[in-house]
Amino acid sequence: MGELKLMKGNEAVAEAMIREGVDGYFGYPITPQSEVIEYLTTEEPHKRTGMVVLQAESELAAINMLYGAAGTGKKVATSSSSPGISLKQEGISYIAGSELPCVIINVVRGGPGLGTIQPSQADYFQATKGGGHGDYHLYVLAPSSVQEMADFVEDAFEMAFKYRTPVMILSDGVIGQMMEKVELKPQKKRLTDAEVIKKYGSWATVGRVGGRERNIITSLDLDSHKMEAHNIHLQSKYEQMKKEDVRYEELQTEDAEYIIVAYGSSARISQKVIQLARKDGIKLGVLRPITLFPFPEKPIQELAKRVKGFLAVEMSAGQMVEDVKLAVNGKVKVEHYGRNGGIVPTPGEVYEALKQKIIGG
Repeated sequence: MGELKLMKGNEAVAEAMIREGVDGYFGYPITPQSEVIEYLTTEEPHKRTGMVVLQAESELAAINMLYGAAGTGKKVATSSSSPGISLKQEGISYIAGSELPCVIINVVRGGPGLGTIQPSQADYFQATKGGGHGDYHLYVLAPSSVQEMADFVEDAFEMAFKYRTPVMILSDGVIGQMMEKVELKPQKKRLTDAEVIKKYGSWATVGRVGGRERNIITSLDLDSHKMEAHNIHLQSKYEQMKKEDVRYEELQTEDAEYIIVAYGSSARISQKVIQLARKDGIKLGVLRPITLFPFPEKPIQELAKRVKGFLAVEMSAGQMVEDVKLAVNGKVKVEHYGRNGGIVPTPGEVYEALKQKIIGG
């Protein structure tokens, strides 16, 4: 059993980075994720593990520092909240195109524009569809608890290095700010330079070891045929993610006649809706996507063969609902319920929406 602590989600993800043996973090403060960089600077992980923590002069600087550091084969991460992630999109596209592993944490707040500092889930499109230019995806994990904020750090780095891709942990202001008991994993040792060379020297910029040819990292290729081949390679990688690394959770779906699809804090709210519905004799279940990309299409397709309808619950005007509709493919009714601008829906509101839009609709 690991060490138990009462922590905010933002603190838990920061401590998990230290314990994961992360080599470098490059960030910039923005509400509601400022506790991540505050915790890292207060804890002084350079004294614990040698981890570098650097507050950049801007989000643009932070993402390009991440780009350069990821090219060395080291474990590196950044975090921000919605407007800050928007500023990082060009760099994220470069990192995806260059096939570099890193972890990006987004503690979502309401938008558009500067919006509000209150929680939201309106960055779903930006996270799952490739918020920058080009045909690319991030592998996206959506925690619904403080425990998962900590646990998903290890999972994110595993996927980042498996696929040589940027991975996003898509949280929100509820989970980032709430406090829960969290079990922290034991400290991992950071890889030595020699270990990095042995594991990742085939692509990382680790010097001309043994006089070999240098590695060149770039997302630029002016030869259209080579660029097309590179794009085809990237798409094959995303297809592999869909086959091997889709994650989801089903709650009381075995006998369900109606399904709520929700992730993150909306999934927590939806668990209470199950209780309200079943108390009234309505057989309701919840499917919680844990990976937003790759999206759990197949389990939704299977449920669509036997249930009467789906309600997508998200703190947005309706984004994930499009992926639910694509998976259901017109077999049964799919509707959306959400609140905007940083307002968190109550279980009662969601239940009323279910009755009006799906059961009575």
